[in-house]
Amino acid sequence: MDERKTTAQRCAAADEADPTPCQGVLSAVTVVTADGKEITGCFQHSARQLASLEGARLHPVAALLPWAMDIYCRAAELPPFPWQIGL
Repeated sequence: MDERKTTAQRCAAADEADPTPCQGVLSAVTVVTADGKEITGCFQHSARQLASLEGARLHPVAALLPWAMDIYCRAAELPPFPWQIGL
C-alpha cells in the first residue's frame, strides 16, 4: 500500500498511533491546544484530541457549526488518548 496515499486520506488531527478512520469532513473543526496551536480535523479525531490534550478547546468559530456539540459530546465520553487502550 502506498504510504503517501494513506497519509493523504487522514485529517491533520489524527495521531499517527491512532488507527481509527476519519469521520466526516477532514476539515470539520479546529482544536486549539493550551499553547495556542491550531489543529484542524474530522469529527472523530478532533473529539479524540479534545479529550486527550489538557487545556484544549474548540476554536471559537466552531460555535457557529451545527456539529460542534456532537464533537464536545464525543470528547466527553472518551478517556485521554483512547487509541492507547484500544478505543
